[in-house]
Amino acid sequence: MSVLAADSVNLLAALRAVLAAKGIAGPEEIAGQIRSTDEASPAQGARMVAKAWTDPAFRALMLEDGTRAAESLGIPMRGLPPLGVLEDRPEAHHLVVCTLCSCYPRAVLGYPPFWYKSASYRARAVRDPRGLLLEWGTVLPAGVKLTVVDSTADYRWMVLPLRPAATAGWSEAKLAAIVREGDMIGVTIPLAS
Repeated sequence: MSVLAADSVNLLAALRAVLAAKGIAGPEEIAGQIRSTDEASPAQGARMVAKAWTDPAFRALMLEDGTRAAESLGIPMRGLPPLGVLEDRPEAHHLVVCTLCSCYPRAVLGYPPFWYKSASYRARAVRDPRGLLLEWGTVLPAGVKLTVVDSTADYRWMVLPLRPAATAGWSEAKLAAIVREGDMIGVTIPLAS
C-alpha cells in the first residue's frame, strides 16, 4: 500500500473514531448508511412507480409526501432532502433538471447519470426542453404542457410517469421492469414492451 493510501485509511479510521466518540455516528450507523447508498438504484424508484400504478392509496401518499412513500417501502430517507413527486397526466409532462449542479434523488434513483450532470443537459432542459426530449425519442402530443422542474439541494424531484395503456393486469414486478431511469426524470416515457 502506498503512503498516500495508508494515510487515507488512517484518516478515515480517525474520522470514524471521532464520530463515534462524539456520539454522532457509530460503526453500525456508518455501515447502514454505506449499505443504503450501495442499494440505491433506479430499481428503487421503479418499485415506487409500479406500486403507485397499482395501489391508489400508495399513489396518493407518493404524491403527498414522496419521502414517506419511499420509507414505507423500506427505502431509507433519513437525513436526505425531501422527495417531491411530479405526476404526469395525459395533458401534462414533467422534466427534472438541476440547473446548478447535479442534485438528484439518489436514494430512489441511485447516482445521477453522466448526462444529467452535463452542462449541455442542464442548459438545454431549460432553453429547449422539447428539442432535448426529441433527442431521447420522446415526442409529446400537441397540447401537452411541458413543465421543467429544478431539483435543488433543498428539495429533490422525481416523475411519476403515465402508465402505458397496454399494461392492464400486469403485476407490480412486471410493471417495475419497464420503468427506466429516464422515465422518472422525464426524458423518456415508459413503453409496454
